[in-house]
Amino acid sequence: MMFSERTLKLAEITVDWLKSRKLRIVTAESCTGGLIAGALTAIPGSSEVVYGGFVTYANEAKQRMINIPGPLIEEYGAVSEQVARAMAAGALETSGADMCISVSGIAGPGGGSVEKPVGLVHFGWAMKGKVHGVEMGGKTHHMKKEFGDIGRDNVRMETLNCALDMVLEMLDGM
Repeated sequence: MMFSERTLKLAEITVDWLKSRKLRIVTAESCTGGLIAGALTAIPGSSEVVYGGFVTYANEAKQRMINIPGPLIEEYGAVSEQVARAMAAGALETSGADMCISVSGIAGPGGGSVEKPVGLVHFGWAMKGKVHGVEMGGKTHHMKKEFGDIGRDNVRMETLNCALDMVLEMLDGM
């Protein structure tokens, strides 16, 4: 089995909720390398609701595929609130999907610093429509998590599960 039972259950609930609301999702992933889209598409029938995913691991890919301005990356770094938000907005706009979840982080074992340690992940999300009665209109939102230096695979899996939890929270708010 490629994904844990917990991950597959979260993905199944997400796909079911998306179907019930007739919504399509797109992912914009860096540190997870497509794991979020992979988990969603592991669920039969997900083609009805998964638009696709952008694996924008390289900064150049972020710029070319989902229109992240180079100066934004240069000023704040790829692992930042600003870039995670821009990834969500860019993928949402590029795809025409209804909602997007984005992730950018430092999975390790190297690449961390005092300011941006291994295990730091920035999540972004954007959606069309209303959440808790508020018109979203593609506005972006952000969450920062520090999982710690728990190993590359663990950081990526925790990020995946957290991202699916976030999508479910968004859907629950609709």
